[in-house]
Amino acid sequence: MRDVPVEAKRGTIYDRSGNELVTSVSVDSAYAFPPQIKDKPAAADKIAEALSMDREDVYNRLTQNVGFVWIKRRIDYDSAQRLKALKISGVELVEESRRFYHQESLAAHVLGFAGDDNQGLIGIEAVYDKDLKGVPGRIVIEKDAVGRNIPEALHKFIPPVQGNNLVLTIDQTIQFFVERELDKIIDEHHPKLAVIIVMDPKTGEILAMGNRPTFSPGDWRKDPQSVWDHNPSIWYNYEPGSTFKIITAAAALEEGAVKLTDTFYDPGFIKVADRTIRCWNDGGHGSQTFVEVVQNSCNPGFITVGLRLGKEKFYKYINAFGLGEKTNISLPGEEVGIQIPEKEATDLNIATMSMGQSIAVTPIQLLTAASAVANGGVLMKPSLVKAVTDGEGKVVKEFKPEVVRQVISKNTAQTLMDLLTNVVFKGTGRNAFVDGYGAAGKTGTAQVVESGGYAAGKYVGSFVGFAPADDPQIAMLVMVAEPTSYIYYGSQVAAPAFKAIAQDTLRYMKVPERPNLEKPKLPFVFEENRVKMTMPNVVNYPVEDAQNVLKNAGFSVQIRGEGKIVYSQIPNGGAEVLSGTTVILELQPHGNGSSGEVTVPDLGGLSIKEAGSILEKLGLHLNPSGSGLAAAQQVAPGTKVPSGATITVEFQPPVIRSLLD
Repeated sequence: MRDVPVEAKRGTIYDRSGNELVTSVSVDSAYAFPPQIKDKPAAADKIAEALSMDREDVYNRLTQNVGFVWIKRRIDYDSAQRLKALKISGVELVEESRRFYHQESLAAHVLGFAGDDNQGLIGIEAVYDKDLKGVPGRIVIEKDAVGRNIPEALHKFIPPVQGNNLVLTIDQTIQFFVERELDKIIDEHHPKLAVIIVMDPKTGEILAMGNRPTFSPGDWRKDPQSVWDHNPSIWYNYEPGSTFKIITAAAALEEGAVKLTDTFYDPGFIKVADRTIRCWNDGGHGSQTFVEVVQNSCNPGFITVGLRLGKEKFYKYINAFGLGEKTNISLPGEEVGIQIPEKEATDLNIATMSMGQSIAVTPIQLLTAASAVANGGVLMKPSLVKAVTDGEGKVVKEFKPEVVRQVISKNTAQTLMDLLTNVVFKGTGRNAFVDGYGAAGKTGTAQVVESGGYAAGKYVGSFVGFAPADDPQIAMLVMVAEPTSYIYYGSQVAAPAFKAIAQDTLRYMKVPERPNLEKPKLPFVFEENRVKMTMPNVVNYPVEDAQNVLKNAGFSVQIRGEGKIVYSQIPNGGAEVLSGTTVILELQPHGNGSSGEVTVPDLGGLSIKEAGSILEKLGLHLNPSGSGLAAAQQVAPGTKVPSGATITVEFQPPVIRSLLD
């Protein structure tokens, strides 16, 4: 008895409106019974030509000591017809299926893909593999002992049973809006990665989820594994920056640790333990109410509130909002976030966590948590699948919205929504205002953590918000990691994408516009964000190191002349300039100095590793003292020393300073 497996067609995946996102199409696959093929070399020649295969590969398959072997699976129609015309005894065709993704890369990380053996490998295809794959069939053929046909032999076909279908919560049209804005972000800001998730805050249903970089599920092998093996929406851990202040404010308001009328004074900094934490606004915001603290995203104000709340209660709400656990969304590879264990947290940790540093979240965690504020304080489990249906469209399983817990009271949630509406109308979120609907939300800009510290010049800009402001129908997170343009603030790289997607989505959903809705008086313009900075002194640096230091600090660089060492720079080191300023570097054509001498560079602000690397390239040695960033050096910058000299540098912990929004 010869058994030929006949795989079942995988079920179709639909969006919430019944649009086909993924389906299976019939294709032919070629197989052989090697014992039945008499002239294997001749057969290999003919088959290789018909299927455009390597002749040796075909011959090796036909000479295997097995009763059944696949020659080539999922071949095109013309190849199948050429093979069929050969009429080689022992070589047959069987119908299989191939996954067809209607919109190429649309929602690629959500859908995932299936392998050659009809098994889901990534995404929804993997999680719901048992529902989708169906039951395989068989072709049973009776042969004699050496594989020859028998007159009136048994030849039985046991048909496969097609898999069930999935109906997702994803809306194809909203997903198109998301993918469009992601492409714009890539074109304008060239980030390492970007994420946009749109959710119904009242049900937890994901309406769209997109990432960049992305891939095509129908041709996934052409992209590196790093692109398709991780879904940044549920996997990427990052410090949320000021978007986390939503959680701080919610906890403080719920516990009565702060009232809207409470007043705060911000001189531009606050001292916690042995550290000075500065506000993004040099000189501070002065006297302000808590309403203004939220509107201004004032760091000393939020730190005061966080410390007033206390460690035990702060952690209570971090956990209640689900930030200490996975959301258990139905996708593989979800990460849990990173937080300092409560018993190890110090007042300094609470201070920095209050403004969104020293804690890491995933995009899906943050959006799920924030959406509870737009849902009257009720946290919902995020979902991607509405139902499983059979081939006739009958519902086999249905997935209802799932309440996790009540995190804050309805009154607190409404108060916070009013504060976040004010942020979009008057504060740093003005670029997210949705004409005709309004919006509520919070911008955030945070540095990227690498190797236990903050990486210079690497930022995550984000915006999390809701629209319409008075009755949220959608919640959305836009997260842009490590943009390489000089614009990296959440108010600039993320808020405009929120506005565009929300505007189109609400109109598509036929949500009535609010007549005569007042708009913000002015947009939030980037020039307002170009903060004053002290120009690094990179004279006498190797040119590559000079470029890295300046670019990481947010400056553009132009090179003049030739050589390996920076001879001079414009503007000069120490000058007060705006972020994004172009620095002109003049190169020295013949080394760093006269024979046997080296000019010592200014190492201020560099890490031990950076300072050591630069000195090594110049032929000098580093003798570090302390830890942190370079604060003083024994030999003054510009001094000439013999090659091989040792430079003693004192390092001190950095002053903590949060970014603008």
